[in-house]
Amino acid sequence: MAKIDAFFKLMNDQGASDLHLVSGQPPAMRIRGDMERVKYKTLDNDTLRAMLYEIAPEDKVKVFEETGDVDFGYEIPGLARYRANFFMQKYGVAAVFREIPTEIQTCEDLGLPPVIARLATLPRGLVLVTGPTGSGKSTTLAAIIDQANRSRKDHIITIEDPIEFVHESKGCIVNHREVGIHTKTFTAALRGALREDPDIILVGEMRDLETISLAIEAASTGHLVFGTLHTTSAPKTVDRVIEVFPASQQAQIRSTLSDGIRAVIAQVLFKRVDKKGRCAALEILIAVPAVRNLIREAKTHQIHSMIQTGKKYGMQLLDDAIMDLLNKGWISADDAYMKANEKARFRPLLKNPPTDFTDA
Repeated sequence: MAKIDAFFKLMNDQGASDLHLVSGQPPAMRIRGDMERVKYKTLDNDTLRAMLYEIAPEDKVKVFEETGDVDFGYEIPGLARYRANFFMQKYGVAAVFREIPTEIQTCEDLGLPPVIARLATLPRGLVLVTGPTGSGKSTTLAAIIDQANRSRKDHIITIEDPIEFVHESKGCIVNHREVGIHTKTFTAALRGALREDPDIILVGEMRDLETISLAIEAASTGHLVFGTLHTTSAPKTVDRVIEVFPASQQAQIRSTLSDGIRAVIAQVLFKRVDKKGRCAALEILIAVPAVRNLIREAKTHQIHSMIQTGKKYGMQLLDDAIMDLLNKGWISADDAYMKANEKARFRPLLKNPPTDFTDA
């Protein structure tokens, strides 16, 4: 047992999502969204470095010493998997570990709207799950992939950096590929995937033009592609995908994307006030023909209105989802206000409305 494993056991017992180990400071954990110190001595650089190197593969240690950053996955059988990031900072080494549960929660377990599970039945197309870091994108995607794995008889390929949720092959054959170990880049893995008879492809992060281009191409050639972006709303997600491309290509990409896109889910995570735990509020855009026409005609500013009128298709605005959680008593009015897009709607619900200097 590695020395650091005791921290992971404590993290699991406390229900923490992240563990922070920093030279010159005591350890800390993120519990229900808040950082809390662990009652432990201050970690010096040499002690922490030895602790981290004990669990890191040799090739990852080499990359870290050459570049000052490295990502990889670490697993404690019977407990959980962890997404690890080592980085150098002013006072020495530091690391952050995100816990990835061994047991994958279903869409029903997560309380996701029924339309989310139905995305797993799509024959082809592009589905994007977006939101800030730590908003639960990976958990939502894992639930959708699990739904497909249980209900279909297909080939699923996941491309991640590092591998997070591990799916055992059920109805489907599932292959997990990790960037840096099983393939050099997301782009190389996506190119290869098109020759590996996939039905469903999960791209852990669509972070550059080439990856986004290949994902759109795969979705347009008969594959069901799931990917993530760090955007805050469905309309902004569509704009972000298009704006990655040079201006001379954007008209063509609008046409290709409008044909291939099937759904965009933008989500934020909230701390629950009624019990321990967290919950997600989702904005859902379903790419019905009218939505695809707006994308093709460069009228993405009208998508907001289309979501408002598309409830029968399962669409919903983020602020409506937040208001629903607030009315259930699951989240606080202050938290709802802070994470809402249209803050004026939530301001009257606050006992002490803050002065928002960004409105000046």
